Amino acid sequence: MDLLDWTLIRSFLAVAEAGSLSAAARATGISQPTLGRHVQAAEAALEVALFARVAQGLDLTDAGQALLPAARAMRQAAADLALTAKSQSAGIAGTVRLTASRVVAHFLLPPILARLRAEEPGIEIELVASDTSENLLFGEADIALRMYRPTQPDLVARHLADLPLGLYAAKAYLDRTGRPKSMDDLMTHDFIGQDRMDQVIRVMASLGITVDRHFFPVRCDDPLTYLELVRAGAGLGGILRRIGDADPMLERIDVVADLPSLPVWLTAAPRLRQSPRLRRVWDALADAFTA
Repeated sequence: MDLLDWTLIRSFLAVAEAGSLSAAARATGISQPTLGRHVQAAEAALEVALFARVAQGLDLTDAGQALLPAARAMRQAAADLALTAKSQSAGIAGTVRLTASRVVAHFLLPPILARLRAEEPGIEIELVASDTSENLLFGEADIALRMYRPTQPDLVARHLADLPLGLYAAKAYLDRTGRPKSMDDLMTHDFIGQDRMDQVIRVMASLGITVDRHFFPVRCDDPLTYLELVRAGAGLGGILRRIGDADPMLERIDVVADLPSLPVWLTAAPRLRQSPRLRRVWDALADAFTA
Protein backbone atom coordinates (compact mmCIF):
# COMPACT_ATOMS: atom_id res chain seq x y z
CA MET A 1 0.00 0.00 0.00
CA ASP A 2 1.32 3.44 -0.96
CA LEU A 3 1.66 6.15 1.68
CA LEU A 4 -1.83 7.49 2.37
CA ASP A 5 -2.71 11.08 1.52
CA TRP A 6 -4.26 12.70 4.61
CA THR A 7 -6.59 14.70 2.34
CA LEU A 8 -8.29 11.46 1.27
CA ILE A 9 -8.76 10.30 4.86
CA ARG A 10 -10.13 13.70 5.86
CA SER A 11 -12.74 13.44 3.10
CA PHE A 12 -13.57 9.87 4.15
CA LEU A 13 -14.17 11.10 7.71
CA ALA A 14 -16.34 13.99 6.54
CA VAL A 15 -18.58 11.69 4.49
CA ALA A 16 -18.70 9.04 7.22
CA GLU A 17 -19.77 11.56 9.85
CA ALA A 18 -22.21 13.46 7.62
CA GLY A 19 -23.83 10.36 6.08
CA SER A 20 -23.84 11.55 2.47
CA LEU A 21 -21.67 13.35 -0.06
CA SER A 22 -24.05 16.32 -0.23
CA ALA A 23 -24.14 16.78 3.56
CA ALA A 24 -20.34 16.46 3.77
CA ALA A 25 -19.98 19.05 1.01
CA ARG A 26 -22.13 21.52 2.96
CA ALA A 27 -20.16 20.88 6.14
CA THR A 28 -16.68 21.16 4.62
CA GLY A 29 -17.10 23.55 1.70
CA ILE A 30 -15.50 20.93 -0.59
CA SER A 31 -17.50 20.17 -3.71
CA GLN A 32 -19.47 16.95 -3.88
CA PRO A 33 -17.58 15.62 -6.96
CA THR A 34 -14.24 16.28 -5.24
CA LEU A 35 -15.36 14.41 -2.14
CA GLY A 36 -16.52 11.53 -4.32
CA ARG A 37 -13.14 11.35 -6.04
CA HIS A 38 -11.36 11.45 -2.69
CA VAL A 39 -13.45 8.56 -1.36
CA GLN A 40 -12.77 6.51 -4.50
CA ALA A 41 -9.04 7.24 -4.25
CA ALA A 42 -9.04 6.27 -0.56
CA GLU A 43 -10.80 2.99 -1.39
CA ALA A 44 -8.25 2.28 -4.11
CA ALA A 45 -5.31 3.05 -1.82
CA LEU A 46 -6.73 1.00 1.06
CA GLU A 47 -7.97 -1.76 -1.26
CA VAL A 48 -11.34 -1.99 0.54
CA ALA A 49 -14.85 -0.64 -0.04
CA LEU A 50 -15.59 2.07 2.54
CA PHE A 51 -19.25 2.83 1.76
CA ALA A 52 -22.36 1.14 0.46
CA ARG A 53 -25.03 3.20 -1.26
CA VAL A 54 -28.47 3.26 0.41
CA ALA A 55 -31.62 5.26 -0.27
CA GLN A 56 -30.76 7.88 2.37
CA GLY A 57 -27.14 8.36 1.24
CA LEU A 58 -24.10 6.28 2.14
CA ASP A 59 -23.59 3.68 4.86
CA LEU A 60 -20.20 2.58 6.12
CA THR A 61 -19.24 -0.94 5.21
CA ASP A 62 -17.81 -3.21 7.90
CA ALA A 63 -14.33 -2.30 6.64
CA GLY A 64 -15.15 1.40 6.73
CA GLN A 65 -16.51 1.09 10.26
CA ALA A 66 -13.36 -0.76 11.36
CA LEU A 67 -11.12 1.96 9.88
CA LEU A 68 -13.05 4.86 11.43
CA PRO A 69 -11.22 4.96 14.80
CA ALA A 70 -7.82 4.98 13.10
CA ALA A 71 -8.96 7.74 10.74
CA ARG A 72 -10.12 9.83 13.69
CA ALA A 73 -6.78 9.22 15.36
CA MET A 74 -5.07 10.54 12.21
CA ARG A 75 -7.24 13.66 12.37
CA GLN A 76 -6.30 14.20 15.99
CA ALA A 77 -2.61 13.65 15.20
CA ALA A 78 -2.76 16.17 12.34
CA ALA A 79 -4.45 18.69 14.63
CA ASP A 80 -1.85 18.07 17.35
CA LEU A 81 0.93 18.63 14.82
CA ALA A 82 -0.55 21.95 13.69
CA LEU A 83 -1.20 23.11 17.26
CA THR A 84 2.31 22.24 18.39
CA ALA A 85 3.82 24.08 15.43
CA LYS A 86 1.76 27.18 16.21
CA SER A 87 2.70 27.07 19.87
CA GLN A 88 6.39 27.07 18.96
CA SER A 89 6.15 30.24 16.90
CA ALA A 90 8.21 32.87 18.72
CA GLY A 91 7.20 35.88 16.63
CA ILE A 92 4.03 37.89 17.05
CA ALA A 93 3.37 38.30 13.32
CA GLY A 94 1.07 35.79 11.65
CA THR A 95 -2.52 34.62 11.46
CA VAL A 96 -5.02 34.08 14.26
CA ARG A 97 -8.32 32.36 13.49
CA LEU A 98 -11.06 33.62 15.81
CA THR A 99 -14.60 32.31 15.99
CA ALA A 100 -17.59 33.96 17.64
CA SER A 101 -21.37 33.91 17.40
CA ARG A 102 -22.85 35.89 14.52
CA VAL A 103 -24.25 38.56 16.84
CA VAL A 104 -20.97 39.06 18.70
CA ALA A 105 -18.97 39.00 15.47
CA HIS A 106 -21.31 41.49 13.79
CA PHE A 107 -21.90 44.03 16.55
CA LEU A 108 -19.18 43.75 19.20
CA LEU A 109 -15.96 42.53 17.62
CA PRO A 110 -15.35 44.96 14.70
CA PRO A 111 -14.14 47.93 16.82
CA ILE A 112 -12.11 45.60 19.06
CA LEU A 113 -10.38 44.00 16.08
CA ALA A 114 -9.86 47.37 14.37
CA ARG A 115 -8.07 48.63 17.47
CA LEU A 116 -5.99 45.45 17.68
CA ARG A 117 -5.00 45.76 14.01
CA ALA A 118 -3.86 49.34 14.59
CA GLU A 119 -1.74 48.25 17.56
CA GLU A 120 -0.44 45.01 16.01
CA PRO A 121 -0.24 45.39 12.21
CA GLY A 122 1.70 42.12 11.91
CA ILE A 123 -1.24 40.05 13.16
CA GLU A 124 -3.75 38.86 10.56
CA ILE A 125 -7.24 38.01 11.84
CA GLU A 126 -9.52 35.38 10.31
CA LEU A 127 -12.94 35.95 11.87
CA VAL A 128 -15.39 33.05 11.64
CA ALA A 129 -18.87 34.35 12.41
CA SER A 130 -20.76 31.18 13.26
CA ASP A 131 -23.26 29.89 15.79
CA THR A 132 -21.77 26.41 15.33
CA SER A 133 -19.01 25.53 17.79
CA GLU A 134 -15.73 24.94 15.99
CA ASN A 135 -13.52 22.25 17.50
CA LEU A 136 -10.46 24.04 18.86
CA LEU A 137 -8.60 20.79 19.51
CA PHE A 138 -8.92 19.90 15.82
CA GLY A 139 -7.49 23.28 14.80
CA GLU A 140 -10.76 24.60 13.31
CA ALA A 141 -10.08 27.88 15.14
CA ASP A 142 -7.38 29.22 17.45
CA ILE A 143 -9.56 31.21 19.87
CA ALA A 144 -13.31 31.14 20.46
CA LEU A 145 -15.69 33.59 22.10
CA ARG A 146 -18.68 31.57 23.26
CA MET A 147 -21.93 32.42 25.01
CA TYR A 148 -21.80 29.33 27.20
CA ARG A 149 -19.30 27.61 29.47
CA PRO A 150 -17.07 25.25 27.44
CA THR A 151 -17.43 21.61 28.43
CA GLN A 152 -14.50 20.10 26.50
CA PRO A 153 -11.95 19.10 29.17
CA ASP A 154 -8.66 19.95 27.44
CA LEU A 155 -9.35 23.64 26.76
CA VAL A 156 -8.19 26.81 28.48
CA ALA A 157 -11.26 28.91 29.30
CA ARG A 158 -11.89 32.23 31.02
CA HIS A 159 -15.22 33.77 31.96
CA LEU A 160 -15.05 37.38 30.76
CA ALA A 161 -18.43 38.91 31.48
CA ASP A 162 -22.18 38.46 31.71
CA LEU A 163 -23.95 40.55 29.07
CA PRO A 164 -27.45 41.56 30.21
CA LEU A 165 -30.44 41.23 27.92
CA GLY A 166 -33.14 43.85 27.54
CA LEU A 167 -36.60 43.96 26.01
CA TYR A 168 -36.71 46.38 23.07
CA ALA A 169 -39.05 47.76 20.45
CA ALA A 170 -38.64 50.21 17.61
CA LYS A 171 -39.45 53.76 18.67
CA ALA A 172 -41.75 54.03 15.65
CA TYR A 173 -43.64 50.92 16.81
CA LEU A 174 -44.10 52.35 20.33
CA ASP A 175 -45.20 55.71 18.92
CA ARG A 176 -47.89 53.83 17.00
CA THR A 177 -49.05 51.34 19.66
CA GLY A 178 -48.23 53.12 22.92
CA ARG A 179 -45.61 52.39 25.55
CA PRO A 180 -46.54 49.62 27.98
CA LYS A 181 -46.75 50.73 31.62
CA SER A 182 -47.53 47.35 33.21
CA MET A 183 -47.32 43.64 32.54
CA ASP A 184 -50.95 43.65 31.43
CA ASP A 185 -50.14 46.41 28.92
CA LEU A 186 -47.07 44.48 27.79
CA MET A 187 -48.98 41.32 26.96
CA THR A 188 -51.21 43.18 24.51
CA HIS A 189 -48.22 43.85 22.27
CA ASP A 190 -46.74 41.71 19.52
CA PHE A 191 -43.63 39.73 20.43
CA ILE A 192 -41.10 38.31 18.00
CA GLY A 193 -40.36 34.67 18.74
CA GLN A 194 -38.30 31.83 17.37
CA ASP A 195 -39.18 29.19 14.83
CA ARG A 196 -37.54 25.87 15.74
CA MET A 197 -35.64 27.12 18.77
CA ASP A 198 -37.27 27.70 22.16
CA GLN A 199 -34.95 30.01 24.14
CA VAL A 200 -37.47 32.89 24.09
CA ILE A 201 -40.26 30.61 25.34
CA ARG A 202 -38.01 29.30 28.13
CA VAL A 203 -37.00 32.81 29.20
CA MET A 204 -40.65 33.87 29.36
CA ALA A 205 -41.48 30.73 31.37
CA SER A 206 -38.74 31.64 33.87
CA LEU A 207 -40.52 34.98 34.33
CA GLY A 208 -43.84 33.25 34.99
CA ILE A 209 -45.25 33.84 31.48
CA THR A 210 -46.43 30.62 29.84
CA VAL A 211 -46.85 30.81 26.06
CA ASP A 212 -46.44 28.55 23.05
CA ARG A 213 -44.97 29.36 19.64
CA HIS A 214 -48.33 30.61 18.33
CA PHE A 215 -48.17 33.50 20.80
CA PHE A 216 -45.58 35.05 18.46
CA PRO A 217 -47.04 36.38 15.20
CA VAL A 218 -43.53 36.57 13.70
CA ARG A 219 -40.93 33.84 14.33
CA CYS A 220 -37.30 33.65 13.23
CA ASP A 221 -34.25 31.71 14.45
CA ASP A 222 -31.58 33.82 12.73
CA PRO A 223 -30.32 36.33 15.33
CA LEU A 224 -29.39 39.09 12.88
CA THR A 225 -32.73 38.88 11.09
CA TYR A 226 -34.47 38.80 14.48
CA LEU A 227 -32.85 42.12 15.38
CA GLU A 228 -33.86 43.66 12.05
CA LEU A 229 -37.45 42.56 12.64
CA VAL A 230 -37.44 44.43 15.96
CA ARG A 231 -35.88 47.50 14.33
CA ALA A 232 -38.51 47.41 11.56
CA GLY A 233 -41.36 47.50 14.10
CA ALA A 234 -42.61 43.92 13.78
CA GLY A 235 -42.83 43.60 17.55
CA LEU A 236 -40.92 43.40 20.82
CA GLY A 237 -37.80 41.30 21.20
CA GLY A 238 -34.97 40.45 23.55
CA ILE A 239 -31.61 41.99 22.59
CA LEU A 240 -28.26 42.36 24.32
CA ARG A 241 -28.23 45.75 26.06
CA ARG A 242 -24.82 46.58 24.60
CA ILE A 243 -26.48 46.40 21.19
CA GLY A 244 -29.97 47.70 21.92
CA ASP A 245 -28.91 50.70 23.99
CA ALA A 246 -26.52 51.82 21.23
CA ASP A 247 -29.19 51.67 18.50
CA PRO A 248 -30.98 55.02 18.01
CA MET A 249 -33.97 53.27 16.42
CA LEU A 250 -34.68 51.17 19.51
CA GLU A 251 -36.11 51.87 22.94
CA ARG A 252 -35.70 49.63 25.98
CA ILE A 253 -38.88 48.60 27.81
CA ASP A 254 -38.28 48.26 31.53
CA VAL A 255 -41.62 46.75 32.53
CA VAL A 256 -39.97 43.31 32.80
CA ALA A 257 -37.24 43.10 35.41
CA ASP A 258 -34.57 40.46 35.88
CA LEU A 259 -34.06 39.36 32.30
CA PRO A 260 -31.20 36.87 32.15
CA SER A 261 -27.65 37.67 31.12
CA LEU A 262 -25.58 35.77 28.58
CA PRO A 263 -22.10 34.69 29.70
CA VAL A 264 -19.06 35.34 27.52
CA TRP A 265 -16.28 32.76 27.68
CA LEU A 266 -12.88 33.06 26.02
CA THR A 267 -11.53 29.66 25.00
CA ALA A 268 -8.41 28.24 23.34
CA ALA A 269 -6.46 25.02 23.09
CA PRO A 270 -3.83 24.91 25.89
CA ARG A 271 -0.71 24.85 23.72
CA LEU A 272 -1.78 27.94 21.82
CA ARG A 273 -1.40 29.99 24.99
CA GLN A 274 2.37 29.50 24.58
CA SER A 275 2.30 31.50 21.36
CA PRO A 276 2.97 35.26 21.82
CA ARG A 277 0.67 36.01 18.89
CA LEU A 278 -2.23 34.04 20.35
CA ARG A 279 -1.58 35.44 23.80
CA ARG A 280 -1.71 39.00 22.40
CA VAL A 281 -5.11 38.43 20.78
CA TRP A 282 -6.38 36.61 23.88
CA ASP A 283 -5.36 39.53 26.12
CA ALA A 284 -6.89 42.11 23.76
CA LEU A 285 -10.25 40.30 23.78
CA ALA A 286 -10.17 39.80 27.54
CA ASP A 287 -9.40 43.49 28.13
CA ALA A 288 -12.19 44.62 25.81
CA PHE A 289 -14.92 42.49 27.41
CA THR A 290 -13.88 43.04 31.02
CA ALA A 291 -13.40 46.80 30.72
